[in-house]
Amino acid sequence: MTAYSIRDASLFHFARDGYEGASLRAIADEVGIKKPSIYAHFSGKEDLFMHTLEYAFDEVRRHTLEYFRDHAHLPLEQRLRGLLTWFEQEYQDHASARLMLRNCYYPPPDLYGQVMDLVYPFLDGMERALSRLLQRAIREGDVPPIPAEQAAIAFMTFLDGITVEIIYGSSRRYKRRLDASWPVFWNGIHSLNEQARPIVPEGD
Repeated sequence: MTAYSIRDASLFHFARDGYEGASLRAIADEVGIKKPSIYAHFSGKEDLFMHTLEYAFDEVRRHTLEYFRDHAHLPLEQRLRGLLTWFEQEYQDHASARLMLRNCYYPPPDLYGQVMDLVYPFLDGMERALSRLLQRAIREGDVPPIPAEQAAIAFMTFLDGITVEIIYGSSRRYKRRLDASWPVFWNGIHSLNEQARPIVPEGD
């Protein structure tokens, strides 16, 4: 249980103070152990951070799936727009969301490659899930026929742009930008048609 206790304590400290600012001694004190005891479970600060960050991504992924499950009865537009409101609250309420989001934008320079190995699969998985969600909504007549993959990429781009405001700004600024941008985005999604420019695979 101590490894899990260390991870849970480090989640708070890394989310609040960042990789460089978090103290292993403070984490150990919170768990009620001596600092050297951490090394019985993790090889060092880098190892602890990466395990904690991987856990944070898993938590955000799980919570996101729960969100869509709990709101499956709503029309697609309400689910997608609601996801943006929900995620801002998730960031405020859960250290896992704060740690995940901040490291998507500000990974520790020395761990950049390792962090991106978590970020890109997470984003790609979200994109694929959204594409499937859109395809289902098209079949059910919830939205008109549109290129689902293109729409999923567009939504992820929108999400990427607006969530910066969570870190830099405030809830008020985030809501203001969301309220102003969402109608433009959703109307743009509806303007897509089967003759839209095809997606060119990365690397081509």
